[in-house]
Amino acid sequence: MKDENKKAAELMRTFKMLKKILEQYEGPLKLKFDLKEKYELWTDKEVNIAGKTKKELFFAGVTLQKNYISFYFMPIYVEPELKEKLEPKLLKLLKGKSCFHIKSIDKELENEIFDALQKGYKLYEENEWIN
Repeated sequence: MKDENKKAAELMRTFKMLKKILEQYEGPLKLKFDLKEKYELWTDKEVNIAGKTKKELFFAGVTLQKNYISFYFMPIYVEPELKEKLEPKLLKLLKGKSCFHIKSIDKELENEIFDALQKGYKLYEENEWIN
């Protein structure tokens, strides 16, 4: 039972750290979910991507799962070449097109996530997807 509690505490710590990193983008990006186990940031601007108009665009978010934290990073979905600019430790955690499974976070991974978010934000700015 102690291992379960320790694992749950580590996941919650990781979730809170990731949320804190994302909170730096609130303002330019719209907070869509701020729940105990889910936090998401979206654009607040209508965008046109690949000929499709969307009223808003997902940027990034975190969701507390049973065994890991889902870190969703939409910039690599809308611009797959951006994935090549991400650091190896972060890339190893990529499951699917834009979701990373994170069980714990250290300073190196925190810096890689911070760097990825800066690159993604810059991409959104350059495409004028952010007000």
